Amino acid sequence: MNHFIGEIAALGTACCWSVGSIFFTISSRKIGHHTVNRLRLVVGLGLLVIAHYIITGSFWPQSIQGDQLMWFGLSGIIGFAIGDTLLFRSFVLVGPRLAMLMMALVPVFSTLIAWLFLGQILIPLDILAIVITISGIGWVIISRKREKPPPKQKDVYIPGLLCGVGGALGQAIGLVFSKKGLMTGMMPLSGNILRISIAALAVWIISIIIGELPRTGRSLKNRRAILAMCGGAFLGPFLGVWLSLIAIDYAYIGIASTLMALPPVFLIPLSCWVFREKINTGGILGTVVAMVGVALIFLL
Repeated sequence: MNHFIGEIAALGTACCWSVGSIFFTISSRKIGHHTVNRLRLVVGLGLLVIAHYIITGSFWPQSIQGDQLMWFGLSGIIGFAIGDTLLFRSFVLVGPRLAMLMMALVPVFSTLIAWLFLGQILIPLDILAIVITISGIGWVIISRKREKPPPKQKDVYIPGLLCGVGGALGQAIGLVFSKKGLMTGMMPLSGNILRISIAALAVWIISIIIGELPRTGRSLKNRRAILAMCGGAFLGPFLGVWLSLIAIDYAYIGIASTLMALPPVFLIPLSCWVFREKINTGGILGTVVAMVGVALIFLL
C-alpha cells in the first residue's frame, strides 16, 4: 500500500511540475527569471509553513539535527537556488517543453553520480538506458534545428538548452542530498521547509548584495505575472516538491523517478495549447524515446 501511495505521489508530482512550468514560463518572460525564483520561494515557503502547522501543530520543524540541516540545506541551495534559476532561464529562452525535456537528464546524472562517488556499478543495461535517453533528447534537438527558427530564437537556442542541462544537474544533486536527509528520519514536509528556507535565504542575500531589490518591488505591479508566479509556486515548490519527497520516501526510487520524469510528455499538448508551439513528429518521437530511456534506467 505504501508503494502505491508513493507512485500516486510521483504521478501527481509530474502533473504539478508540468502545469507549474507553464505558469513559471509566463511569469519569467514578464518579470525575469531571477525575480520569479526569489518570489516563488517565499510564496512556497509560506504555504509549506501553513501546511506544516495544520498537520503537525507547529509552524517549524522541531528538534532539527545538524546532519538534517546540512543535507537539506545543500539540497536547497543546489536544487532550488542554483538549479531552478538555470531552469527558469531555460523556460524563457526555449520554452517549458524543451526545458523540461532536459530534466530527463536528471536520472542520467543521478546514475553517473552514484557510479563516480558512491561506488555503484554500472551494468551494460544501465549504459544502454543512458544512451537511449541521450539519443532521444538529441533527436528532439536535431528535429527542432531543422525547423529553421527565426534568428532571435536561433541565438538563444543553445544557451537555453545548456541552462536546461545545468538545471537537470542541480536537480539530480539536490535529490541525492534530499534522500540523505530523509534517511535521518525527518518527515518529507519538514525537510522541504528546510530546503526552501535555506534556498530562499541564499537567493535573497544575493539579491540584496547585487542591488536587485528595487526591481523585485517594481515587478509586484505586474498582476498577471504575479498570479502566474503564485500558481507556479503552489504547484512547484509547495505541492509538487512535497509530493516528490513523499514519492521517494514511500515508493521504490526507480519507479518514483520514472513517473516524475513524465512532464516532457505532458507538456507536448500543453505547449501546443498555451503557447501555440508547433511540434513536429521528430520532437514527439524523440521525447518518447528519451522517456523510454529514463524508464529503463530505473526499472531494469
